[in-house]
Amino acid sequence: MTSTAVEHETLSTAQAINRALRDAMTEDPTVLVLGEDVGPLGGVFRVTDGLTAEFGEDRCFDTPLAEAGIAGFAVGLAMNGMRPVIEMQFDAFAYPAFEQVVSHIAKMRNRTRGRVELPLVIRVPYAGGVGGVEHHSDSSESYYAHTPGLHVVAPSNPADAYRLLRDAIASPDPVVFLEPKKLYWAKGEVSFGGGEPGIGTAVVRREGTDATLITYGPSVPVALDAAEAAARDGRSLQVVDLRSIVPFDDATVCAAVESTGRAVVVAEAAGFASVASEIAARVSERCFHSLAAPVRRVTGFDIPYPPPKLEHLQLPSVDRILDAVDDLQWEDA
Repeated sequence: MTSTAVEHETLSTAQAINRALRDAMTEDPTVLVLGEDVGPLGGVFRVTDGLTAEFGEDRCFDTPLAEAGIAGFAVGLAMNGMRPVIEMQFDAFAYPAFEQVVSHIAKMRNRTRGRVELPLVIRVPYAGGVGGVEHHSDSSESYYAHTPGLHVVAPSNPADAYRLLRDAIASPDPVVFLEPKKLYWAKGEVSFGGGEPGIGTAVVRREGTDATLITYGPSVPVALDAAEAAARDGRSLQVVDLRSIVPFDDATVCAAVESTGRAVVVAEAAGFASVASEIAARVSERCFHSLAAPVRRVTGFDIPYPPPKLEHLQLPSVDRILDAVDDLQWEDA
């Protein structure tokens, strides 16, 4: 089924990503899918299920268990006219490929003064909330966001998973596509006709007047739950979903914060030197005269990811978000 068969459908996030890959491969023969177990097995999370059967082993195929080799191979493919989409299977499994990502994927356009583009996508199932052990639950977005030359996106729902992945595959620049594992099974309506905002655009998921929660990826549903809980206590919280970490949508974020005068940044990754730190700094610099209180952050703790039975203490929760909101100097309002 191509994207023109129906205009919308209810899908899980995993199904939306699969559909985006299928539609892109149908429309563009240069799109390839490769990685560990992405072929006949369909990936650890079955995100690439059926693609090898439909498009053949030349278009969707397994690679050796060598992440640096996968990334390096993708560089060669992209330099020679293909649009590879590689899967790193788990967040922390991608680290052996980091030298390829930083030294070559991110720098090739600049190194060649724009003559060589690398239209490739690095899919990274990431973050916690699924009871995974060490190396299966990292939030690695800060490493990529700190690397000039990369676009970094993190969908929080099936509709964005489809739209942002289609945009990522079509982009002439390399895109790190972070897929929140705990949201793979979340369902929602997906539109195939376009119209949704693309990469570089944040959206307001919930309107509010008292404070703004700024978040992305796996933390968006938690922030929405916190806003719902706050509403029962008479406090109105706005929720902004970044969708795109790089490029960053300063205009939407600042307009939201200026409308409430208070902000809390919510993210799973450890807080020190993080994306959350950068967001807090940007908001503080750009919205200083509109702020009624310092920007607060609710993040993972600055520790290695804990065992599965303790991860609920590590991840941002409704209670931790509401505690941060309570600290926004309401007595001065």
